[in-house]
Formats: sequence, C-alpha cells, structure tokens
Amino acid sequence: MSGDESQDDREMIVAGLVMDPNSNSPIVILKDTKSDICLPIWIGLTEATAIASALKKVQVARPMTHDLLKAVIDSLGGKVRRIMVNGLKENTFLATIEIEIGERLETIDARPSDAIALAVRAESPIIVVAEVLAQAQVTMVPVPSEDGQGEDLELVENKAGDVTRPTFTTINKEKWAEILAEMDAEDFKYKM
Repeated sequence: MSGDESQDDREMIVAGLVMDPNSNSPIVILKDTKSDICLPIWIGLTEATAIASALKKVQVARPMTHDLLKAVIDSLGGKVRRIMVNGLKENTFLATIEIEIGERLETIDARPSDAIALAVRAESPIIVVAEVLAQAQVTMVPVPSEDGQGEDLELVENKAGDVTRPTFTTINKEKWAEILAEMDAEDFKYKM
C-alpha cells in the first residue's frame, strides 16, 4: 500500500458485466479481492465492450482505443501502476490512472469505465477508496435458497447503514435480472 492509500481502500477485480433490464445500460461489477463487498458502476456500451473484450482476451485485427492507449504507454517506457476509483461527485464516479515512467509518476483523470478497461489490459490493480465504498457499495451474502438448490439472495444494509439493497452472489442470469429490475441507478448515487 502506498502512502496516499488508506487502510480502508480496497483492491477490487472485475467480477462481471451485466445489463440493467430497466435502462438497457451495462453495469460493471467490481468485487473486493478479500471480502464480499461489491461496487456496481453503470457504464456505456462501448466501454462495456472494451472491458469484456479484454477480460476474454479477444484479439482484434487493429488496436481498439484502450489497446492503443496501453501500446502508447508501453512504447514510452511507462507502466500502468494502478487505477483508482477515488470520488463520487454530483452522482458521478471519478477515477484516475497512475502511470510510472522511469522515476516519474503521472496521475491522469479518467472515467472509471475507461480506467477499468485499461487496467484489465495492463493487468494493473483497481483500487476503490473507502469514501466511495461507504456511499455506494453492495455486500454479497450467499444464503441457502428456499428449495435447498443452490444459493438465494438476502437483503443487507450498505456500510452507511441507510439503505437495504439486494446482494450479489454467483447466480444465474434470470435471478440477476430480477435483482437489477428492483435496482435503480439513484440507489447507488450514480448517473450516466
């Protein structure tokens, strides 16, 4: 952990991409690497495609925008140190990309979706600061289903304790669609 990172900041991974059935907007789900805390972020279709293609290691004939950005950073002798989802202002998530070039560290403002697409390609850590998690997290809680077949869902309170939200588990697409149908982007204090 660097000096500018809080103990409560979390390293997260991309747990998946899903579609919000109400708005037809993609949602990237970030999951804490050491707990069941998740952060859903509504993103654009282009960025969702960029993240999905990187996760699936799809090779394209010509570089896409995020591939090009990584190639430029690499050709300049740089390395994506990490990306940080570091703010939530006026219902919009904020992020930065930290790039090491020799002894220099450059911090670049970015949309979280673009930063995540780059981080997946560069295999760089994705850090979410504690203040963002306090405002917008969801906790995954697997519980036995009523029929005894697999896992079901349980409502839990967010860290701030003010709103209950559906939890996310390893479930089928139909069950996830039900969860999303009950969610609203306003619940997570985010707008496109």
